[in-house]
Amino acid sequence: MGVVRLGVTLGDPRGIGPEVAFRAAEGVDEFELIFFGPEGLREAAPSGFEYVVTSPHDGTQTELPDAEAGTAALAAIREATRRACDGTLHGVVTAPVHKPSLASAGAGARGHTEILKELSGAPEVGMLMAAERTTAGGPLRVLLATIHVPLRAVPHLLTVELLEHQTRLLDGALRRDWRLDGPRIALCALNPHASDGGLFGHEERTVLEPAVQALRDEGLDVTGPLPADTVFARALSGAFDAVVAPYHDVGMAAFKTVTFGRGVNVTLGLPFVRTSPDHGTAFDLAGTGRADASSMAAAIRLAGRLARNRFDSGSAGV
Repeated sequence: MGVVRLGVTLGDPRGIGPEVAFRAAEGVDEFELIFFGPEGLREAAPSGFEYVVTSPHDGTQTELPDAEAGTAALAAIREATRRACDGTLHGVVTAPVHKPSLASAGAGARGHTEILKELSGAPEVGMLMAAERTTAGGPLRVLLATIHVPLRAVPHLLTVELLEHQTRLLDGALRRDWRLDGPRIALCALNPHASDGGLFGHEERTVLEPAVQALRDEGLDVTGPLPADTVFARALSGAFDAVVAPYHDVGMAAFKTVTFGRGVNVTLGLPFVRTSPDHGTAFDLAGTGRADASSMAAAIRLAGRLARNRFDSGSAGV
């Protein structure tokens, strides 16, 4: 393929998203980057990059009301997604948004992942946290089977069908976007010590083990369920290419401990590559010059690498 074209949405204009996006872009010359954001941020963009104005809002105003900030963020997401779906862009890198602002703008309780799923028409999506380098050295990739839900709801949401669907998404992405032949996937247990034969719960026997067996019968290399206190260490040692975590915090706690500043959020299942940094809007840091752009830089570079792998292979969609 030719030049990889990535759209970079600037997120909530009051947060650190625009600042880290602009700084990270200046260190990237192997991809073509196009910014999407409000009129008020155009002058702050680094020279030499295309800037698409998606709303008239003055992004320089930190006191911008929630509804206006959310509207500006949504407009950029919609336009970048439209171009990615029609093939103008190979991927989209999204700066952080503020969910209450999105809700004030009419997005309800949805975040980036749900909005992108709806806009693209993707039947299924998955949330993968990926770091190709960690403080332990090797990569760590963690798929969150359930995302932003109360802990008490997890046992009811965690079904055989959900684990099968999410693991298939992960296996397909690792084969196509990461170019891994026969990826090795571990399924993290829900209960302590993988329930120790039922002493601490029944989900391993009734949900996780049947899902693993069904996936193995399909030819996927899936191991588990494995206790949370060992599975991530084993993945970091190179035993597995990725881990499926049953709920948000068990996956994110392990992931951020060894990847902070290098982690990238990857949405699986979209017809284009989408990544984002692993941090939020950090309103308290906006405008101080102290925001760290390393995670945004990692998100841009990973998006470019995955897009090249995906579109060089001639396949489209997961």
